[in-house]
Amino acid sequence: MKILYVSQYFPPEMGAPAARVSELSRAWTEAGHEVCVLTGFPNHPTGVVPPQYRGKIRERERWGDVEVLRTWIHAAANRGIARRSLAFLSFASSSVVLGALDRSVRGADVVVATSPQFLCAVSGWVLSRILRVPYVLEVRDLWPASIVEVGVLPPRHPVILTLEQVEQFLYRQAALLVSVTDSFCDVWKQQGIDPDKMRVIKNGVDLELFSPRPIDEAQKSALGLHGKFVVSYIGTHGMAQRLDTLLDAAQRLQDDPEIHVLLVGEGAERERLVARVEAQGLRNVTMLGQQPREAIPALVAASDLVAVILRRTELFEKVLPSKMFEIMGSGRPMVLGVRGEAERLLRDAGAGWAVTPEDPDALAEAIRRAKADPEECRRRGAAGRAFVCEHYDRDRLARRYLEELQTVVESR
Repeated sequence: MKILYVSQYFPPEMGAPAARVSELSRAWTEAGHEVCVLTGFPNHPTGVVPPQYRGKIRERERWGDVEVLRTWIHAAANRGIARRSLAFLSFASSSVVLGALDRSVRGADVVVATSPQFLCAVSGWVLSRILRVPYVLEVRDLWPASIVEVGVLPPRHPVILTLEQVEQFLYRQAALLVSVTDSFCDVWKQQGIDPDKMRVIKNGVDLELFSPRPIDEAQKSALGLHGKFVVSYIGTHGMAQRLDTLLDAAQRLQDDPEIHVLLVGEGAERERLVARVEAQGLRNVTMLGQQPREAIPALVAASDLVAVILRRTELFEKVLPSKMFEIMGSGRPMVLGVRGEAERLLRDAGAGWAVTPEDPDALAEAIRRAKADPEECRRRGAAGRAFVCEHYDRDRLARRYLEELQTVVESR
């Protein structure tokens, strides 16, 4: 079977979309199938295209055994509605026009399009019609609802109303709807979508890449944090994360010189957060820019506690941040500021402390409790590792996903 996987994001870009697509593709090729990933030229989240890709409109390369076809994209930093919308539209257009002409695309037996964003999902549907093969829609975030929840656009804005129509159209066109959470299926059922075509394939973790290590004192020293109790946040610095909550907690923790907060990543809010740290003189906070994915396990190993936080909204009660699985795979405890399905999973795993989202007092208190009990930190970290080994091995999830794709192709 040949799988065409349409995703705007792919390594060397960072983040959950690129990680999921690359790791699933790797597992599928190892199982003996062909995979072509149709993606854009890397530029997320900075908007800067690496020199080797500049001036090109199409490029074919390999990522291990995975065939990768990159098509032109209007590169834009992860901020600003107009430029980001243009980036989405440009990839959706080029992936159809340039992708449909490419021999590596034409032989596909099934098209899997991953969303957000929904224009990428549209291009996947168009390609499936051109190729006359089944269309599988993978949904990692509920767009356009998430755009409204973070305050980018109001719910009755024409763009939102249009995207809602596109959303419902794609749901009904898909031969298979793949969700990364149980909660999304509840939403789809309320919208009248056929439950028989819904499947939940959660993100999981590469258990070899993210494995337990002793506290990495050498890495701490390299960051100037030797002897500190390091609380890290590693990921996107965007509107959805509301990282001011972590900085507010850091303010409250300044009386303990051993506690240090480390933020790693890029995003629309990073410049403002850096300016705030400098303006308020938060000496117990270090801001480290985006790091390559292969550096992330070492940064987790240099952390005594890892924070996973989002805004306090009803929508985010339906999400499962993918970094939760990587933290648990690394045997590190976490402090979680996300309600709903994420909190239930954390409690089932016994892998850390849950606090109310956007509550810096509760966050600061949880950090103090963790620091005061190293043995409990070790116990909760080990519990998280055992939990993901049993339930969220990405290779095992990839095999289940593959079985679903084979069934769709065979029943065409």
